[in-house]
Amino acid sequence: MPENQGAAVRNPVIPGFHPDPSVCRVGDDYYVVCSSFEYFPGIPVFHSRDLVHWTQIGNALDRPSQLRLPPELPSSAGIYAPTLRHHDGRFWLIVTNVAGGGNMLFTATDAAGPWSDPIPLPGVPGIDPDLAWDEDGTCWCTVAGVSQVRLDPSTGETLGEPHKVWSGTPGAMAPEAPHLYRIGEYWYLLIAEGGTERGHGVAIARGSSPSGPFEPCPHNPVLTHRGTNRPIQNTGHADLVQAPDGSWWMVLLAVRPRGGTPGWHVLGRETFLAPVEWVDGWPVVGEVPSELPTPAWPLAPGPAEPVRDDFDLSDLRPQWVSLRDRSPEHCTTKERSGWLTLRARGDSLDEPDAVFVGRRQQHLACEARTRIDAEQGRGGLAVHLDDRHHYEIEASAGQVRVLARVGPLRSVLASRPTPAGPVVLGVRVSKAPDQGPRTGPDTLTFGVEEPDGTFAELGTLDGRYLSTEVAGGFTGRVIGMYAAAGTVHFDWFDYTPQGS
Repeated sequence: MPENQGAAVRNPVIPGFHPDPSVCRVGDDYYVVCSSFEYFPGIPVFHSRDLVHWTQIGNALDRPSQLRLPPELPSSAGIYAPTLRHHDGRFWLIVTNVAGGGNMLFTATDAAGPWSDPIPLPGVPGIDPDLAWDEDGTCWCTVAGVSQVRLDPSTGETLGEPHKVWSGTPGAMAPEAPHLYRIGEYWYLLIAEGGTERGHGVAIARGSSPSGPFEPCPHNPVLTHRGTNRPIQNTGHADLVQAPDGSWWMVLLAVRPRGGTPGWHVLGRETFLAPVEWVDGWPVVGEVPSELPTPAWPLAPGPAEPVRDDFDLSDLRPQWVSLRDRSPEHCTTKERSGWLTLRARGDSLDEPDAVFVGRRQQHLACEARTRIDAEQGRGGLAVHLDDRHHYEIEASAGQVRVLARVGPLRSVLASRPTPAGPVVLGVRVSKAPDQGPRTGPDTLTFGVEEPDGTFAELGTLDGRYLSTEVAGGFTGRVIGMYAAAGTVHFDWFDYTPQGS
């Protein structure tokens, strides 16, 4: 056994708001892409050498010619469910933009980019598109529903009309997220069904042709955690990959609800990994464990993500995302050397076009801090779930205050005067005190760093109001910096995990 094989392998393998994973392997390298919804740049791209340690190497849609999200775009709209494949020496990425544009296709020779401008697919209906090539080179596009059409991926032209190929398990809602594979003598069609909530699951069928007819697995669903008290829930939207040693693995989305009843998940839908065995020609998954069996190959951790970003690069690192767009006029590291400058367009964080730059919360407990100069404006540090559910600590000349937005309600929780000059703002996310079945998932404590380095708490808020079970939608928490008025500068941003 390799010397690094004794360490525990924890799920999720890509924590935080990284839903709808699609995976492909090229030689000894693995790549994963995920949905990004209303955030820009879109579609984070990850690389791994061991299926366990993943490093973000870019965002596929990182310029306006690839992705335009209108200012009025509602939360949880935008970019849905990409599929990533490698064929004929190129990467192919197919995705739905529900904000306009429908299904579209991108290509690249390097998964890190640059990716092409979009190839529109006007003849491909629905969402959750998939790509597969047969032995003759024919490209098959399968979408939620589950319907299929032949496609010329170089032009976007469809060949024939879409036709239904399978409806999933009788009685199960929302057959979606199809993926088509040739494995051995069969073509396998993997789908998600049951909705992306607690009833989520994975089903599979097989046939002798990529267009069917398909015979459903007699043991469907091949994966679901519905009706259980397992700590991982909402398992579904899966994709299969084979390792070089011949073993099979599944990436999928799931959530980690916390607290009492009904359980609240706050990080969004995350990317998990599960081993797959094949029995009588069908995949057997069992359950998605919190701790994975160690793979048979050496683990290959990538570079550790730094705790602090000093904004000393000409461009922001790939983990930083903004709401709907990011223009140099309103977001730049070039105006003040070593600082991030945000220039407001609206008059509050509630505006759909608020200037916000954040990173996904990836740990159930963490601390985030930033040093802010708000002498020429008003802004601060926010924990953002969607446009109507967010908490923030905000600085302006001479004052800091803690704010909460929950649905139609907007409250000022606390305020205090501050001396002139930059100030360090912080938020601590911690496990909530046990109060029985009504216990929330966590608490968020906002405060200011005193000159001696101590953390002066200004207010603590219940985390359940920044959860999907309260707000709805498909995203998770994003923690970052914003400008609500004027021009605000940020010297650095720290993100420190306090556990898994």
